[in-house]
Amino acid sequence: MSSRPIEAALEPMTLAAPRTVPTPGYLEQVYWWAYVHPNAVQLFEREWLVNLILFNNYGRLRDAALAELGAEVRGHTLQVACVYGNLTPRLRERLAPDARLDVVDVLPVQLHNLGKKMPADERIALLQGDSSSLACEDARYDQVLLFFLLHEQPESVRRATLSEAMRVLKPGGKLVIVDYHRPAALHPLRPLMRLVFDKLEPYAMDLWRHDVQTFMPAGTPAPACKRTWFGGLYQQLVYTR
Repeated sequence: MSSRPIEAALEPMTLAAPRTVPTPGYLEQVYWWAYVHPNAVQLFEREWLVNLILFNNYGRLRDAALAELGAEVRGHTLQVACVYGNLTPRLRERLAPDARLDVVDVLPVQLHNLGKKMPADERIALLQGDSSSLACEDARYDQVLLFFLLHEQPESVRRATLSEAMRVLKPGGKLVIVDYHRPAALHPLRPLMRLVFDKLEPYAMDLWRHDVQTFMPAGTPAPACKRTWFGGLYQQLVYTR
């Protein structure tokens, strides 16, 4: 399928095939301030603020994830959950002419926000759906990207999300994960991050206490690649089905 030229894309992207998917209770209770309330989108959709939250590491982490997907992203890619900042627009720039990108998020407000950042493009679909129960067949995607999603999910949802991500991958397909990681014992930001997690992100400490491998489906081989940055505070994992 060929892409629509940027100069012809006069309208932003719109949500494809809207569905009635209930907002998970944990999102309403824990993350209303960051993702659910419309004012949250207006507050956090600022490149400098996203970079500040990640201690000036957003660009590095974004580019590492994109590099793993490829200088030219081919095949059918799934991004699970919208992301503040320009990750998805940068991913769009790498899509091959015949590539496809699906972005799935449970919150319409997030999908609409992403759509405003993207020119209309026939290669891309914005879909409402739950990461823990994806509404698509097995082995659909060549690549799946989870960018700072797992730390925001209760363990049961995290396990289901990872199981679904592996299920929808084609044999030989690649799962790319970027998220928090337990920092070095003497990391100067360790006390601050623990306080932030305790107050605002109660599920994030799971990624300090356990390797992501702990939450993968039984029998999943170890990641083909693991990297950490910024004194171990961030990690990237690459799994191959």
